[in-house]
Amino acid sequence: MKKQDAREVERVEFPSELSVVYEGASEDVPVHPSDLSIQGMFIHTPKYFPEGTVLKIQFRLRRIDFLVKVRGEVRHCVPGTGVGVQFIDLTEEASWAIEQELSGPTM
Repeated sequence: MKKQDAREVERVEFPSELSVVYEGASEDVPVHPSDLSIQGMFIHTPKYFPEGTVLKIQFRLRRIDFLVKVRGEVRHCVPGTGVGVQFIDLTEEASWAIEQELSGPTM
């Protein structure tokens, strides 16, 4: 039996130029360094977002210096702590870049 909190893919700590905007709004959401996987990320923020909320996310992959711009759907929210988002509309180029970042040497 699979544990509920078990992750399907490995995640690594990831911070660099992270910016999040609630889709349909223009103000940035306050965020803190997060962790990243090929499928999504956990974003530390005090702001509450219900499941299904779509966020516009932008971040820089530090090791390979690649700017990722992607939409993410909130899959779970831990009030006061942050949200887990799954990437949607991730380009092949961005997907490849994330894979390269994750497979590189530990930072």
